[in-house]
Amino acid sequence: MHAHPPWLTVRRGAAPLLLSMPHTGTEIPAALEPRFMSPWLARKDADWWIELLYDFAVDLDASIVRTSISRSVIDVNRDPSGASLYPGQATTGLCPSETFDGEALYRNGTAPGAPEIAERRAAYFDPYHDAVAAEIARLREKHQKIVLYDCHSIRSAIPRLFEGTLPTFNIGTNSGASCDPALADAVAAHCAASGMGYVVNGRFKGGYITRAYGKPDKGVHAVQMELACRSYLPEPEGPPEPTTWPPAYDAAYAAPVRASLREILAACVRFSSSPFSKGTP
Repeated sequence: MHAHPPWLTVRRGAAPLLLSMPHTGTEIPAALEPRFMSPWLARKDADWWIELLYDFAVDLDASIVRTSISRSVIDVNRDPSGASLYPGQATTGLCPSETFDGEALYRNGTAPGAPEIAERRAAYFDPYHDAVAAEIARLREKHQKIVLYDCHSIRSAIPRLFEGTLPTFNIGTNSGASCDPALADAVAAHCAASGMGYVVNGRFKGGYITRAYGKPDKGVHAVQMELACRSYLPEPEGPPEPTTWPPAYDAAYAAPVRASLREILAACVRFSSSPFSKGTP
């Protein structure tokens, strides 16, 4: 079996459920670290502790693809062509040059140019997506339909990216194109039952992974879940600082939202196991 690079984790389960974790990484290659304004800044926008929050997925025998490389090195959830996923809105690119808050990531004159971006894509982006595609193909050989669940989190308030405060659960289905409506409804129902607040296709409609792989007519139903960090972390007041961000993972604090996430993933498995849905072969 083909060996994956050490920064890429692939768990092969038997359930019709694949979790993608594209932004949990904090590793920065040693040769790149001096070019960043600071290691903390280069890690600030990670989806902190998401791999711990969802570690129960192994109980469902879900498959998992995760990169440990920082999104500041390369963001495997961006369109490699450079096309914006949210035209007209602030966002970050394939190899970001600034943080979510607009701070410069690189020291003057050290941001990567096109040749280096292409090298990073070959080194990190392509292997990640090869793994996702391989897992989809493997699971589709076993199941009539599967769910690709893209795991994310973000600080609850980032004025440069969105107004106000995000609800806890931000469900993205590429405006309904990436999955059967029955799946979106099932996920939303569990979010509603939590009482924590949710929205479907609000500010976050799904990134490149949701949009590229969500093909209901081919039996692949993709959903992005963007969690507001306050749902599982004690978010500090005001802008994050090296002394306050990220908070340590606290299992007790995270327990309520984790319970809801467990129900959501179980619903995804039930959906995939049910013959009654639209848009499947």
